[in-house]
Amino acid sequence: MATKQDLIYRQVFTLRDGARILIRPLIQDDRQALIDLFAPLSSEDLRYMRHNVKDSQVITQWVDEMDYSKVFPLVAVFGSRIVGLASLHLNLGPSRHRAEVRVFLPKDFRHRGVGSRLLQGLVELAKRHNLYMIEAQIPSDQTPIIRSFQNLGFEPKTVFDDYFMLPDGDLRDVTHLILRLRASDDQF
Repeated sequence: MATKQDLIYRQVFTLRDGARILIRPLIQDDRQALIDLFAPLSSEDLRYMRHNVKDSQVITQWVDEMDYSKVFPLVAVFGSRIVGLASLHLNLGPSRHRAEVRVFLPKDFRHRGVGSRLLQGLVELAKRHNLYMIEAQIPSDQTPIIRSFQNLGFEPKTVFDDYFMLPDGDLRDVTHLILRLRASDDQF
């Protein structure tokens, strides 16, 4: 799926406080910066992660086995520090017209517009590859995150009861959001 244009994608923007952020695809040289991104993660944040990202072997596996045709990751970089990771998880077969997005930001870069810019980059990528929609699944108790996705045009479509299990076994409902990238052809 990834084209040369995708791999050279770059976007630079300035935050309100003057910090300049570069958005680009994740590369193998980012291994340590990615490990550093997740190192200060609180136990509360870690509860909502799909993988044990504090285990450097997990990150090493992600980087060593990176396949842009399956998962296309973008990073936000401030200086030499990765301050955001967003990924587009592509599907095959009857689901090939849609992809799932995931986003992570460290606490000091939340609510500053970095996540929105990362998502916008993934939307551009998805449109270039003629995807019909992108979707996100967010635990329903994470209302500020759901609102942020809605502000970017995502629509809540359904809530799955008890769909997400925390490490301690507690269950959370999940809100499924969709952003349509193309209008459906309603001709008969």
